[in-house]
Amino acid sequence: MTETTPGHATKTPEKDRAVTDFGIDTTARSTSEALRDYVARVKGGELGSLPALLGLIVLVILFGALSDNFLTLGNLANLLAQGAGVTIIAMGLVFVLLLGEIDLSAGTASGVTASVMALHLVSGGNLLGSMGAGVFIIFCVLLLAALALAAQLRLWSAGIAPLIALVIVVIGVGPNPWVEMLLAICVGTSIGLLTGALVSRIGIPSFVVTLALFLAWQGVILQFIGNGGTLALQNDTIFAVANGNLPVAASWVLFVIAAGGYAAVVLGRHFSRLRKGLVTQPTPLVFTKVGVTVVLAAVGTFLLSLNRSQSSLITITGVPYVVPIILVLLVGGTYVLDRTSYGRHIYAVGGNAEAARRAGINVPRLRASVFVVSATLAAVGAIVYSSKVGSVDPNAGGGTVLLYAVGAAVIGGTSLFGGRGRMSNAVIGGAVLAIVNNGLGLLKQPAAVVLVVTGIVLLLAASVDALSRRRATAGR
Repeated sequence: MTETTPGHATKTPEKDRAVTDFGIDTTARSTSEALRDYVARVKGGELGSLPALLGLIVLVILFGALSDNFLTLGNLANLLAQGAGVTIIAMGLVFVLLLGEIDLSAGTASGVTASVMALHLVSGGNLLGSMGAGVFIIFCVLLLAALALAAQLRLWSAGIAPLIALVIVVIGVGPNPWVEMLLAICVGTSIGLLTGALVSRIGIPSFVVTLALFLAWQGVILQFIGNGGTLALQNDTIFAVANGNLPVAASWVLFVIAAGGYAAVVLGRHFSRLRKGLVTQPTPLVFTKVGVTVVLAAVGTFLLSLNRSQSSLITITGVPYVVPIILVLLVGGTYVLDRTSYGRHIYAVGGNAEAARRAGINVPRLRASVFVVSATLAAVGAIVYSSKVGSVDPNAGGGTVLLYAVGAAVIGGTSLFGGRGRMSNAVIGGAVLAIVNNGLGLLKQPAAVVLVVTGIVLLLAASVDALSRRRATAGR
């Protein structure tokens, strides 16, 4: 409706003018309309993590029915630690996959960082003596090259890592668990700088570069550890990363911080959009989403706070340390991708690299940076899975580690074609693979069956991704 007054121009009421100017951005939706819109998006190919979540539920029900031990408290806690290392590596791979690239070297790169960490620990900080003069000099030269590449790529924050690593190894800092873990992460970042420069500056396809590095890093691990050798991580702090638990009181503090923070962010954003007249999900749906998440977190914390030891002489309670580690990485990575210009640029380049370049985005620098993120998180994953087994051997990061990490990201909903994916996809996909391996192990299935089933799950996820993308393209 419009109002007119003699001698004055036609005036539009504020409410109508807002709808006219912004259309659906200021149009409120009912719960039923929001649900219909979601169903329409799913039919249009925007599946997100829905297939993985449904698969997760089916797998839990299936293995819970087939094995009496699957839903025990001890096994559920063990599941969290079993899949944590691969899940963290998958989180880093999400950044690479969002650009439509691939990092086949993430697994063996994580093995290199684990072997450096273990070698520095067992040698008392004397890498020169344990590596030999020739290998040590090459190692330091590569760190210097990574530092130079960080400056050339203008990745200033990443350049701090090889500098720290150089200081630690040249000075010969004594063994300390925190120094060892810091060294592993810094070496991982340095590896990412080398990989990113080869892909972004020289222009070699990422598949070729990372396949070559996959083989090269495997050789480096053999050089550091020796064929058939093993380096034991005999340190309580490192061992506790994947095997330790928070005290019960600290577990509930973690629940309050995590669940309360999640509720505050989601509800705060929702009511902020309502005040500004912007479109948002219906309030009942938002409250339901927050309520279900908080309740599930509370139930999980309560169960993990119970004694899950099978021995009357030992008490095992509390949330495993890997849970807050993954939560911190998940929240941090999600914030970077969703709320920063860097994250928006990643999605833009993944959607259309040429359009992003013309819009002024430094595509080579961005492409290099995602390999830095991938290798850095691969190092964190290496710390976790090395802590779980308590040692590092020549197979560290090899075998199925990379395949499971890529599979976790894809199964969770990250597209192999770029431009679509979230950090939570890696967590969901990692949970699916951990449950498959754990459940089949409890059923005493041979390794052949585990690999076949895992391959089928990954193939189904890739098929869903391709079909949903085709459907979404056809619907435009």
